[in-house]
Amino acid sequence: MQSGRGNLRHWLLEYELETPRRPEPLMGWVSSGDTLNQVRLRFASEEEAVAYAKRKGIDFTVQREHERRVTPRSYSDNFRPRPS
Repeated sequence: MQSGRGNLRHWLLEYELETPRRPEPLMGWVSSGDTLNQVRLRFASEEEAVAYAKRKGIDFTVQREHERRVTPRSYSDNFRPRPS
């Protein structure tokens, strides 16, 4: 499986978890009592995201993009024996 690089040129505002997530007793799905953790707002620029958070009185932290490290590998490397 390969991770795509599309739709990465936007800023995302996500709310912090107010209540911890826990497994639901009936189905075993992970649930939370806080519905704001389902909200994700997208913005075209960092300035728009910061302005929205300030306008709404939301405490925020800006996380910068991490440097992507790509290790070049060929397809045949998947089938080579690895030392244990």
